[in-house]
Amino acid sequence: MKRHRVVLLLAFALASGLVPSARAADPLAQVRAQVAQVPMLRGEFAQEKQVAGFKNPLRSSGRFLLAREKGVLWTTTAPFPSEIVITQDRILSRQRDGSRRVEVDGRQQPGLRSVNAMMFALMSGDMKALTSTFEVKEEPAATGWKMTLVPRSRQLAQAFTSVRLSGDRYVREVELREPNGDLTRLRFSGMSETPATLSRDEAARFE
Repeated sequence: MKRHRVVLLLAFALASGLVPSARAADPLAQVRAQVAQVPMLRGEFAQEKQVAGFKNPLRSSGRFLLAREKGVLWTTTAPFPSEIVITQDRILSRQRDGSRRVEVDGRQQPGLRSVNAMMFALMSGDMKALTSTFEVKEEPAATGWKMTLVPRSRQLAQAFTSVRLSGDRYVREVELREPNGDLTRLRFSGMSETPATLSRDEAARFE
């Protein structure tokens, strides 16, 4: 379940880079003036998780597909093949042999549902949810942009203490800090906005 929580936060981080521009008074105006506004985004990810008390980090890699109207597909290719599907109401895991199961049903978990709702609000450009849930701090950057999100609610603070994002047209790096001292770093590459529609197979994987 902890792995899925991190994946959900990563999906949120990607979504935060896909919102439309807004008024200059908005604390994210500078960031949103640079990022892409696309209905579909594909790419690759490399994750490194440093667990408190352990010398060597845990590494994984794979590819992702973010569809504004559907959700996010996280396909891990190494070290073990698997896939996680995130929609507004659930997190679904799919193993290498094709078997699948609903790990968390958002309709039965109000906390998860609220985080999912926030993620989808970001995709649709509803910034009120972001600024009311996080303290948003922009940081100086030689190129592109950087910002840090600090959760306001105790519930989210139990999951992570801060999220640092940096990028240009897209989110390129994410750093997640957890209360227990664990640190997760994500790097995204190979971003593509095309094809702009889901294939039949991709659409079926969201079902």
